[in-house]
Amino acid sequence: MNGIAEQGKTASVSQLRVQRRLAAILVADVVGYSRLMRADESATLDRLMRLRRELIDPKLAEYGGRLVKSTGDGFLGEFPSAVDAVQYAVDIQREIRRRNFDVEADERMDLRIGINVGDVVVEGDDLYGDGVNVAARIEGIAQAGGICISATVHDQVKDKLDLSFEDRGLREVKNLSEPVRTYSVGLDAPAEGEAGPRRMVIADTPSIAVLPFDNMSGDPDQDYFSDGISEDIITDLSKLSSLMVIARNSSFTYKGRAVDVKQVARDLGVRHVLEGSVRKAGNRVRVTAQLIDGATGGHVWAERYDRVLEDIFAIQDEITMNIVQELKVRLKLDEKDRIGGRASPHVQAYDLTLRGRDLLSKVNRERLMEASSLFEQAVKLDPQLTFARSGLAFANILAYVNNWTEHPKETLEFALATARKAVELGPEDALAHRALAVTLLWERDLENAAAALDKAAELSPGDAETLVTRGNMLVYLHQPDEAIANLEKAMLLNPRYPDMWLHFLGHAHFMRGEYETAASMMRERIEMAPETDISRVLLASACGHLGRFEEAREVWEEVFRVNPNYSLEHRGRVLPYKDPADWERVLEGLAKAGLTE
Repeated sequence: MNGIAEQGKTASVSQLRVQRRLAAILVADVVGYSRLMRADESATLDRLMRLRRELIDPKLAEYGGRLVKSTGDGFLGEFPSAVDAVQYAVDIQREIRRRNFDVEADERMDLRIGINVGDVVVEGDDLYGDGVNVAARIEGIAQAGGICISATVHDQVKDKLDLSFEDRGLREVKNLSEPVRTYSVGLDAPAEGEAGPRRMVIADTPSIAVLPFDNMSGDPDQDYFSDGISEDIITDLSKLSSLMVIARNSSFTYKGRAVDVKQVARDLGVRHVLEGSVRKAGNRVRVTAQLIDGATGGHVWAERYDRVLEDIFAIQDEITMNIVQELKVRLKLDEKDRIGGRASPHVQAYDLTLRGRDLLSKVNRERLMEASSLFEQAVKLDPQLTFARSGLAFANILAYVNNWTEHPKETLEFALATARKAVELGPEDALAHRALAVTLLWERDLENAAAALDKAAELSPGDAETLVTRGNMLVYLHQPDEAIANLEKAMLLNPRYPDMWLHFLGHAHFMRGEYETAASMMRERIEMAPETDISRVLLASACGHLGRFEEAREVWEEVFRVNPNYSLEHRGRVLPYKDPADWERVLEGLAKAGLTE
C-alpha cells in the first residue's frame, strides 16, 4: 500500500516538473510588413500565404522542422539540429531572392531570420525560454533577406556547411547577463568545382581590397604617410565604375596584423588584394606594391618605385594603371582622363595634409583644431592642392555640426567658401564636390547640395563615403527608397562600416514608415555606440509609433542621461529636412508615448 502511495506521489511531482529540452530555434519575420499592408493589404496577404504554401511550409517538412507558431508577419520553427535549421534558412532566402529579382524594391517580400541553439521550456506545442529569446533578438538585427546566427549555432555548422560567416560581434540580450556573439551567413552559392573554403565575392565585376601599406621607416610616427598613400590609391581606384573597391574603413582593420591574403579576400568578398610598403627618408621615397590573387594567394603583379617625394602622385598613378591593366578593367573615356596627369605636389604641403587627414579619421575637439591648423598651413604652401582645401572644409563642417565653435555661422560660411574654391581649382575632384555638397546640406540649400553630390558620385562611383553621404542626404530630401539603395551599396563596399551608418540606414527606414526595422537598427547602433543621443531619440519615436510606450519612455530617459543638454528645439532647427513633415513624424512618435523635453 505504501509502495502504491509513494508511486502516485512520484508521478504527481513528475507532472509538475517543467519540461525542458535542447532545440535549434529559428525565428523569421517579413521586413516592412506594416508598410506592405498599408500599400495593398489584399496583395500582401496573398503573397505571404503563397510564400507559406509554396516554399516555407514544404521546406520546413523537408528539413524535419516543426512550425511552433505563426505570428501573422512571421513564424517560429524548431529543428532537430543546427545544420538543418541553417540549411533550411539558406534555401528559402536564396529562393526568395530569386523570386524578387524582377520585383520592384518597394513591393518585395523579404524575410529576416535569426537562429539559436539553446535550452527551451516546453508548454504544450509552444516553446519559451532563453533559447527562444536569443533567436528572436538576433533575428531583429539580421539584414533584410539575411540570416543571423548565434555563436553556438556557428560552432556546430561552420565545418559542416559550405557557407561563409561574418562575425557581427557581441549583442546584448534582454534578461541575459552576458552578451551573445552573432554571425551573419553568406548566401552566395559556391562556384562549381571550387575547392577549399568558399569565397563570397561581392560582384561579378573585378573587385579589390587595398591593405594599408607597411611603414618601413622604423618610426611609428610616420604611419600617417604610408596610410595616406594607401588611401589615395583607394580613392583613385574608386573612380572606376567597372571596379568594386573595398572602403578604407574595412581594409584598414588589418593594419599592423600578419594576414593570410586568401582569408582577407574571403572576409571582404574580393577577387584581388593589393599590399605594399613605404619607406620615406629625407626627400626620397621607396614604394613597393604587390597585386595578389585572392583565390590562390599567388602574385599577379609586383613593382618597386624609388623616386623623389615630388613624384608621389606619379607613383600612385602608375600603380593604379598597372592594376587596371592586370585586372582588365574596362575604362570609360572620361575615366581614362581622370587617371594620371596630376601636377607634382608641394612636398611639405602634401605631408601636412596627410597628417591632418589622419587626425580627422579619429577626431575629437582637440584633434580637430590641430587638423585645421595643418590644413591651413598646407593651403598657404600649395594653394593648388585641392584635397588640403577639402580637408579644411570638412574640419569646419565638423566644428559646426558638433558645436565646437563659438561662431557657428561664420564657421559654416568659411567651410562653404573653402569648398567652393576647392571645386573651382579641381572641377574633376570628387572629394571637393562632396565637401561642397555636405556644406550646402547644412546651409539647407538642398537642391544644390544634391547636384554637387551627384557630381561627386559621377566622378567616383565606387566611393563608399560618397554613397553613404548621398544616402544620408536623400533621407533629408524626402527620398528614402533611393537613400536605402545608396546606403546598402556603401555597406557592401565597406562591410565593417562605422556604427553611424546604421543610424543613417535606420533613419531612412523610419522615414519609409518601417518602424520595426528602424527600431532594430537603432538598438544595434546604441549597443555599438552607448553614448549616442540621436539614435535613442529615433528609437523612442519608433517605439511610440509602434505603441511600445514603456520602452519609449525608458529610452527617452536614457537620452538625457547621456546628454543632459539635448534639445529637440535645437535639432529641429539644424536638421535640414526638405519636408517639415518628416521632422514632425519624429515628434509625432514621441508625442504618442507622451514624451516632451
